[in-house]
Amino acid sequence: MNAASHSLALPSYDRSRLTPGIVHIGLGNFHRAHMAVYLDDLFAMGEGMDWAIIGAGVRAGDAAMREALKAQDYLSTIIELDPAGKSARRVGAMTDFVPVQDDNAPLIAAMARPEIRIVSLTVTEGGYFIDPATGKFDPTAPEIVADAPHPHRTAFGAIIAALKARRAAGVQPFTVMSCDNLPGNGHVAQSAVVELARLSDPALADWIDANVAFPNGMVDRITPATGPRERAMAEAFGISDPVPVTCEPFRQWVLEDNFPAGRPPLEKVGVTFTPHVHAYEAMKIRILNGGHATIAYPGGLMDIEYVHEAMAHPLILGLLNKVERDEIIPTVAPVPDTNLADYYSKIVERFANPEVADTERRLCFDGSNRQPKFIVPPLRDALALGKTCEGLALVCALWCRYCAGTTDNGKTIAPNDPSWQVLQAAAKKAQTNPQVWLEQRTIYGDLADHPTFPATFAAQLASLRDHGTEATLRAYIG
Repeated sequence: MNAASHSLALPSYDRSRLTPGIVHIGLGNFHRAHMAVYLDDLFAMGEGMDWAIIGAGVRAGDAAMREALKAQDYLSTIIELDPAGKSARRVGAMTDFVPVQDDNAPLIAAMARPEIRIVSLTVTEGGYFIDPATGKFDPTAPEIVADAPHPHRTAFGAIIAALKARRAAGVQPFTVMSCDNLPGNGHVAQSAVVELARLSDPALADWIDANVAFPNGMVDRITPATGPRERAMAEAFGISDPVPVTCEPFRQWVLEDNFPAGRPPLEKVGVTFTPHVHAYEAMKIRILNGGHATIAYPGGLMDIEYVHEAMAHPLILGLLNKVERDEIIPTVAPVPDTNLADYYSKIVERFANPEVADTERRLCFDGSNRQPKFIVPPLRDALALGKTCEGLALVCALWCRYCAGTTDNGKTIAPNDPSWQVLQAAAKKAQTNPQVWLEQRTIYGDLADHPTFPATFAAQLASLRDHGTEATLRAYIG
């Protein structure tokens, strides 16, 4: 494949006309393939030119991203992986990236600028300091304890410092917009900011709570990690870029229209503004993210590398179809203008896209954060509907079996979770005492005390131990 076989779309607008209106914290692949693309489309229409992005980060690794993007005038290479043919574009929505410093001084100064009316974030599901046991902000998290006396070192501390400076200067507060994949992400971000502020300045916390908007939103686009394959794709388009982004063609963004300081007219480029974000996000988190969690661990245990390969395996596809249709989709409330069966069919098509080359290992990563959000809520609701939940019990058992640390062929599974050691110890004990796994109450809450579920889980885990993944899937599918 050579550069001549592709076309490359450059920004069609005059980037010198752009002025910043947004500071975005967390310049990972997802942001650059999602929010930045929507804004790029808007700028190409000659609209919203005062809403360009200033990039920012609060982690050491963000400094390397800044240097890479600065060297190419903050342009991002976005390659859409359509099975019918790849396409590439250079997205120009970002015009600056503030220096990354331990004290976050450049970031705080940027957010304090009056023209910044939105501060957005992609800091991952695990970056909001949520206590898994309560689902609420955790003031005992070490980073929060360190930041609490004078908030400025975490992303939320920097936001507090900037809001404090704006209040002192008589400048209207910006809107804080989470773009992370969390139920009620606006509420979660609000809790992190307000509760951190409360630890040192209750009056400021009350002012933030009363005056700062935190709209909820649902975001969706499958965006693999960047590696040699992705850099080679960029080279095939004639681009030397150390940080290109690949993504599926599909994208979706649903937002509450709660932006007191103003917002770009994103509805002109396909963003849905609605008061019913919760319905869309429940659908996406349960059907798509729950689906990812369903196919991740059988693929990992069967030494399958790529998601599209897992989808091509009849037993894994059969597992996904049965769990989704029998146990997950029945827990999803109606969504405006959406047919859930059609939505699920589209997800199957997206998962099976061979061009994306998303890995099973990526889907398996961070189950300790993802399972409580993507699997446990529909499991609880399905049990409340009177279902036996053999499928979701099997999904939990597959994760437990994966965390024991070897595939069905005896290969060692490298650590793949921030809590890997704790999970592995529990998984090994669970092979003879399944209740140990469910007693992880920060993940499962009180499900260990449920009258029927522990026995269902134990039976599925025993089958995986005694008969292996394929036989267990075959028995479940029937």
